[in-house]
Amino acid sequence: MIFLVYALKFAASWILPPGLFVILMLALVVKLFRVDRKLSIAVFLFTTIFYLLCTSFVAEKLMGWLESSYSPPAQIETSGADVIVMLGGGAIGQVPDVDGVGVLCASPASRLLAAVRLQKILNVPILVSGGQVYSDSGAEAEIAARILKSLGVPEDKILTETRSVNTSQNARYSAAILRDKNFEKPVLVTSAFHMRRAMLNFRLNRFLPIPYPTDYTVAREPTFHYTKMRPQSEALLLNVTVMQEVLRTIVTEIFKI
Repeated sequence: MIFLVYALKFAASWILPPGLFVILMLALVVKLFRVDRKLSIAVFLFTTIFYLLCTSFVAEKLMGWLESSYSPPAQIETSGADVIVMLGGGAIGQVPDVDGVGVLCASPASRLLAAVRLQKILNVPILVSGGQVYSDSGAEAEIAARILKSLGVPEDKILTETRSVNTSQNARYSAAILRDKNFEKPVLVTSAFHMRRAMLNFRLNRFLPIPYPTDYTVAREPTFHYTKMRPQSEALLLNVTVMQEVLRTIVTEIFKI
């Protein structure tokens, strides 16, 4: 019965995008082979790469590599941290929530849960960094502050940075607040895939935070299953995320922005 369930999932992947696109491109390869073999081979290579990027097998390898850049400290309670900095990652405005209007997207919501748990251990302030990126998105730091209060974090333990719209600004504006408040040893909370670039940006602003990655998307030691070779849009999104992070990190390293 379990085998049948997996087999159906595997088969269904090929009649929906992106699996359907792979089938159509392979059909194009066969069609071109009779007309232009070089072009056919080029399309086949492109299709193969696209297919592999659509598999969980490849996504787990690439995302796992990125997410393992940093690990949480084993003894955070003895780290001497004096503030928690939580980076934003998106919010949705004008939608109902339990105690107000506006919600955090999935990744920053996961980061917020980690920040709250760390705050209970360390009893230090939380600085939430994130502004309103678009006119129809939420004012992230303000939404996060409201949620923190509802989860029991004292109001005097919540700081907000409301101007930033990207990681570079997260670091720049947060660093200014940290200096103004005389904080010296921040714990940096963000998604594991985002931590490498976040740490780089804080170093450029003369801070060396304690990295506390969270919001993991893949297991540290994934096991192989044949269904991980089926094409999935979720896997493609993970691989695109990895490529975006690598590209943005390179740009930051070169241009220091």
